[in-house]
Amino acid sequence: MRSALQVMALLVAMAGTPALAEPAAVPDQPLASPAQEARAQALFEEVRCVVCQHESIADSPAGMAADMRRLVREEIASGSSDDAVRADLVRRWGDFILFKPPVNPATWLLWFGPALAVLLLAGLFGWRALSRRQPQTPAPLSPGEEAELAELLAHRDVRPDTDANPPHDGHQAGSTIVPAPD
Repeated sequence: MRSALQVMALLVAMAGTPALAEPAAVPDQPLASPAQEARAQALFEEVRCVVCQHESIADSPAGMAADMRRLVREEIASGSSDDAVRADLVRRWGDFILFKPPVNPATWLLWFGPALAVLLLAGLFGWRALSRRQPQTPAPLSPGEEAELAELLAHRDVRPDTDANPPHDGHQAGSTIVPAPD
């Protein structure tokens, strides 16, 4: 039992060692031209880190983000335009890599899905509100129910009900048909 606990403690200690963590990113080397570096910095803000996914490569400390920053700088230094750099990144990682992907059939759901969902929910709530407002018409009495009602009215086994609406057939106002207790 004691040796099993020692092995587990050793495994936990090894799991927390820096040797198993991602290697530290190489420090960024800015471009010599301030104009090119400004272009690179602007592109960094538009590109998603494939490791973090919620951060741009400008903000991400991941080693992969550092590699992507280096790639963008190399392409800018070689004379590529911003659109060419974006196109190369999309070619490598897909439209997901951009925080603002292009509008095309593959990304229509991404661009227009939230608006469609809002319209669908608004339509659903509107339909529900309108359906609740429509008056409910009672179903007509069956022939058996009409016969039972006629029999009750003929016997006049009614007692006054002060909360009831007056009937429209000439009977005493404030009375409803309630079967007499047996």
